[in-house]
Amino acid sequence: MKPFSVLTPPAVKSATRAQTLFTLGGASQAITLANIVQKHDGLTLAVTNDTPTALLLETELTYLLKEKDIPVWIFPDRETLPYDNFSPHQDLVSQRLETLSRIPNAKQSLVIVPITTLMMRLPPKSFLAGNVLLLTKGDNYCLQDVKQQLVDTGYHMVEQVYEHGEFAVRGSIIDLFPMGSTQPYRIELFDDEVESIRYFDPETQRSSGTIDSVRLLPAKEFPTNDAAIEGFRQRYRRRFEVLVKEPESVYQMVSRKLLPAGIENYLPLFFDDTASLFDYLPDDAQLVNIGDLEQAVKTHLAEIEIRYENRRVDPLRPLLSPKELYLLTEQIFSEFKQHPRTLLKVGDAQESGHQAKLEVLPDVTANHKLKQPLSLLQEFSEGAGNILFSAESEGRREALFELLSKIDIKPKLFAHFDDFVLSNAKLGLIVSPLSKGCIVEKSRGAKFSIICETELFGHKISQKRRRDKQRQISSDALVKNLAELKVGQPIVHLDHGVARYMGLETLDTGGLIAEYLMLEYSGGDKLYVPVSSLHLISRYSVGPDEEANLNKLGNETWAKAKRKAVEKIRDVAAELLDVYARRQARPGDACKVIEEEYAQFANSFPFEETVDQETSINAVMTDMCSPIAMDRLVCGDVGFGKTEVAMRAAFVAVNDGKQVAILVPTTLLAQQHYENFKDRFADWPVKIEVMSRFKTAKEQKHVMEELANGKVDIVIGTHKLLQSDAKFENLGLLVIDEEHRFGVRQKEKIKALRANVDILTLTATPIPRTLNMAMSGMRDLSIIATPPAKRLSVKTFIREYDDTTVIEALQREILRGGQVYFLHNNVESIEKRASELSELLPEARVVTAHGQMRERELEKVMSDFYHQKFNVLVCTTIIETGIDVPSANTIIIERADKFGLAQLHQLRGRVGRSHHQAYAYLMTPHPKRMTKDSVKRLEAIGALEDLGAGFLLATQDLEIRGAGELLGDEQSGHISKIGFTLYMEMLEDAVKSLKEGKEPSLDQMLRHQCEIELRIPALLPDDFVHDVNIRLSLYKRIANCETEQALDELRVELIDRFGLLPDATKNLMELTLYKHQATALGIKKLEMHAKGGSLEFNDDHKVDPGFIIGLLQSQPQNYRMDGPSKLKFIIPAESYSDRLALVKLLLGQLSQHRLGE
Repeated sequence: MKPFSVLTPPAVKSATRAQTLFTLGGASQAITLANIVQKHDGLTLAVTNDTPTALLLETELTYLLKEKDIPVWIFPDRETLPYDNFSPHQDLVSQRLETLSRIPNAKQSLVIVPITTLMMRLPPKSFLAGNVLLLTKGDNYCLQDVKQQLVDTGYHMVEQVYEHGEFAVRGSIIDLFPMGSTQPYRIELFDDEVESIRYFDPETQRSSGTIDSVRLLPAKEFPTNDAAIEGFRQRYRRRFEVLVKEPESVYQMVSRKLLPAGIENYLPLFFDDTASLFDYLPDDAQLVNIGDLEQAVKTHLAEIEIRYENRRVDPLRPLLSPKELYLLTEQIFSEFKQHPRTLLKVGDAQESGHQAKLEVLPDVTANHKLKQPLSLLQEFSEGAGNILFSAESEGRREALFELLSKIDIKPKLFAHFDDFVLSNAKLGLIVSPLSKGCIVEKSRGAKFSIICETELFGHKISQKRRRDKQRQISSDALVKNLAELKVGQPIVHLDHGVARYMGLETLDTGGLIAEYLMLEYSGGDKLYVPVSSLHLISRYSVGPDEEANLNKLGNETWAKAKRKAVEKIRDVAAELLDVYARRQARPGDACKVIEEEYAQFANSFPFEETVDQETSINAVMTDMCSPIAMDRLVCGDVGFGKTEVAMRAAFVAVNDGKQVAILVPTTLLAQQHYENFKDRFADWPVKIEVMSRFKTAKEQKHVMEELANGKVDIVIGTHKLLQSDAKFENLGLLVIDEEHRFGVRQKEKIKALRANVDILTLTATPIPRTLNMAMSGMRDLSIIATPPAKRLSVKTFIREYDDTTVIEALQREILRGGQVYFLHNNVESIEKRASELSELLPEARVVTAHGQMRERELEKVMSDFYHQKFNVLVCTTIIETGIDVPSANTIIIERADKFGLAQLHQLRGRVGRSHHQAYAYLMTPHPKRMTKDSVKRLEAIGALEDLGAGFLLATQDLEIRGAGELLGDEQSGHISKIGFTLYMEMLEDAVKSLKEGKEPSLDQMLRHQCEIELRIPALLPDDFVHDVNIRLSLYKRIANCETEQALDELRVELIDRFGLLPDATKNLMELTLYKHQATALGIKKLEMHAKGGSLEFNDDHKVDPGFIIGLLQSQPQNYRMDGPSKLKFIIPAESYSDRLALVKLLLGQLSQHRLGE
C-alpha cells in the first residue's frame, strides 16, 4: 500500500498496466480524477458504474478543469431500455454524435461514459467520417444536392425549424439545426454560392450574428439513404428468414422509409460491421474506471437477457440477440487491457493499491433545534487548520458567509478551488458543485478540510437545472393564436355569425389573384373572406367542435343575437367595473424601493431571469410603487419561475416596513415555500414563519402573537391564515398561490382583504373566471410563457392500464437515476398498490404519501423522496401543488379519466423540471367505461405537450365545461350564441369605454375597421410561404400591426425568414397601414379603380368638415359628394403603384386636418 495526495496522484507506469487508487469518493474522487486528466497529454476516458455518477462527475469535473481549458464531454445514455419501443430524444442523439465526432482527434480532454452506455454497439468510424458536410461562405453548392444529402443523413424536412435534426427550404434560403450545435443556422444562397450563414433564434425565427462555416453531422446514428435502406432489407432477410407482410412490421416500415420508434435496436442491420466506443479512441487514450464495473456489467447483461426473452415473441418486431447489440463481459474487459488505466475505488487500499492521504470529516451538521445550530462546526474549526467551504450558488455563498460570520468564522472569498489550494489562507469560501467533503493532505503533513453545504445541511439545497435557449411561446400567441385553426373547426365572423373554417383558397377575381378563408354556414352556404378582413374572424370556443350551432347566411338571427349580447355585455362590464373601481379609487400605499438593496437581492438569484420573468417582475414593481392597490395575476406554467416574482415583491414590501402573507393550498407547499424563502432571504434580517399543521397548537399561537405585534415579516401558510384570530400589525402584500384550489368561503375572505392590500396571485392553470377578468383588463395580467431551463416538454401517453407498461415506465426512469410519482387516488387501497408495485419491480424503493398520514410522518416521507432515499412515490393528489423534485421525471396516473383538465395539467407539471425527457402515463379503463367528457379531456391534454400550455388549457376547459360558471347562466346563453372569444373581445371593449367615461357603442365593440378595396394583388403567395398554418398566422400578425414601426419589424423578419418580399406582400403590408390610418380617421370604406374612387365616412368621423368643403370648392372637377357621407374623387390611377401613392397622399392630407389637431 503506497500513500499519495489527491492533488498529485501517481501516473500509470506502462501502456497496458493498471493501478488502483483508493479515495473517500465525493470531492476527493473528483479532485483525483481532475489531476489524473491534467497529467496526461491525450484523451482520458472515465467509465462509471452508473448514469447518476457520470452526471455528477460531469458537473464536478467541468468546474475543476475549466481554469485549465480542458474540455469535458459526457457520452450520454440513450435513456431507453434494452429492446425498447422508444427512440432517444433528438437532443440526446445530438450530444452523442457530437461527442463521437470529437473523440478520434481529441488532445488533452476528458470523456465520461456510464458502463451500460459503453456496452452498446455503435456505427463504424467510417460512417461519421464520411457523412460530415461542411458548408462554407463563398463556396458553391447545388441546393438540390444539399437537400438530398440532408435527407440521406436523417435530417427531417419541416416548415419551421425548432429542434436538432430539422431543416426547411424557402426559395434560396435553407434553415437548419445541425446535430451537435447549440443553435440553428440560416444559409442564404445566391445562385449556387453561399452568400451568408447566420444564427437564428428558433422561437422568433429572427437571425442575428454571422459565421463563416457550419459543420453538419448526420442526424441519426445510421444512414437513411436509398442504398442504406436496401442494405437493411438484405441483411434483415438474411438474419430473419420469415418476412412479415403487415404494413406496421419493422421490415415493411423501413422499406417505406419510415423509422419506427426503437429502430436503434436494429442498428447492426444498417452496416456490414458495427463498432464500439473503444474503436473511436485515439491510440494515446488512458482509461479511468470508477466503481465496481464488473458487477454493473453482470447486472445489466442479466436485464438485457430477461428483456430479450420477454420480447422476442412479437412477429412484427423480431429481435437481434444481445451479443449483436452489446459488448459482452469478456469483450469489454479485454478492451480495457489495451490501454493504460487507473481504477478509482472507495475504501481502504489492499496490498497492491495506493491509498489517498485523506481523513473522513467529523459530523458538522447544523442542528436547528439547538440555540447555536452550528456548534459542531464551531468545535471542529477551532483545531482543524485550514478550511475551504463550498456553496452551490452565488446566493447560497452570501447566505453561508452570513451564517458563518455569526459564529465568528469569516472565510475569504475565492473564485476557484485552485486559487485556495495555492494560497495560504486559513479559511476560504467558493461556489462549486463539489459534493461530500473530506480532509485532504497537501504535502508534508499540511492539511485542509473541504466542507460542502451537504455536510452542513444534510442534503443539497438546490437541485440545479440546466439553462439553455428554449423554444418560447409568445404570450399573445398563447391567448389569441389562429395558427392552431384546423379545417372543420367552428369560427365566428363578426358580420355573419358562426361557420366552419374549410381552409385557405386562392381565387382569381377579375384578373386579380387573392387569398380567402372559406367558411361554410348552415345549409352548406359558402362565404369567402379576404385575408385583409381577418380581424373579423375569431375562434368559437364553446363546447365541443361538432356541437357548434352554425348560423344561416343572410338571416336576422345572428344580428339579433349580437345586439342582445352587446346590451348584456354592457351590464356585465358595469358590474365588474364597480367591483374593481372600489379598489382603484382607494389610494393604496405606494412602496418605496431602496434601489441598492433591491439590486443586491435580485443579483443573488441563482438563475438568469427569462424575458417573461423580467417583464413580470418589472410590472409588479411598477404596481407596488403606484398609489393604487395592486391586483395582479401572474400566470406561468408549473415550475416556470413564478415564485421568484413573489420573492422580489415580498422583499420590496418588507424593506418598506410592511408584512407579507403568502397563502398556499397545501401544507407541503407551505413547507417548501418556507424553505425556499428562508434560503433566498438567508442574508437579510427578515423573520419568516410558517403556519401549517406541521406546527403544534402552541407553536401556532406563538406565531400568531408575533404576527400581531409585527415581529414576523413574512408568514407562509394554508387557509389558517384566513381565520379570524390571524391579526397583522401592518399587512402590505398578500401572495395567493394557486387560487383555484381554495373553496368558496375562503375566496370570500380573500375578497374581503382585497380592498386594503396589494394582491399578487400566482397560478399555473388559471381558473376561467380569473383568466377572463384578467383578459378583460379587470386585473393586471403577466404571463410567463418561457420555460426557465433546458426543459423538454412532457411526453404524454394515454393508455389502457396494464402491468407491462407500468414496469417499463418505472424501469426506464430508475435506470437513468430518476424518480417516479405513481398516482393512486384512494387512501384505502394505497398500501396494497405500493406492495404490488414492489413485487412487480423488486429493485424499486417504494414509499407512500397521502393526506390522512400524520403531519410529521408525511413531512418526513416527502423530504426523503426529495433527497432521493426512495425512487417511487405512490401517492394521492396531495402532490398536485408544490413540492418541486427535479429528479422525478415520470408520473403514472391511475384512472386519469376521473380528473379535471386543470388538475391533469397540474399533475403532469410535477415532472419535467430538469433537462431530461419527462414522461406522463395517463392510465384509463377501457374507453367504453369512460364518459364522453373524460375522453375529450384526455384528448385535450394529450394534444398539449407544449410547455406553457396552461393558458390554452384554461380556455379549453371552458370549451369542455361550457361557459356557465364564468359569468352566470344568463351570460352563458349569450356566449354560446356568439362564441367565447368574441364575447371576451366585446367585454374588453365595453370595459375600456366605461373606464374612459364613454357609453360603449356597438360599432366600437364590434371593432369595425375601414374596408379598403384598391383592386390590387395583396397576399402572401404560397410559393413564398408554403405552409398554410404559418401563412394564416402571418396574415393575423400583419392585420394586428397598428403602427408603421410594427410593420417594419415584421417586414424585416419576413425578409430574414423567407427572402425578398414579392410585390403582392409589399402591397398587403402597405394596405394594412392605410387601413389603420383610415379607421383612426373614422373612414368606413375606401374604394379605388383606374379612374378614381370614393371615401365613405362614419357618423362620428374625425376629419374637419371645413377641409372637405374646401376640397369640393377648390377642385370641383376632382371631388364631389355622393349622399351625406360619401366623398367621390375622379383622379386617374392606372397602375397599382399609382393607386397606393394616391391613397397615401389622400390619407396624409386628411390626417393633417383631424378634428382637434
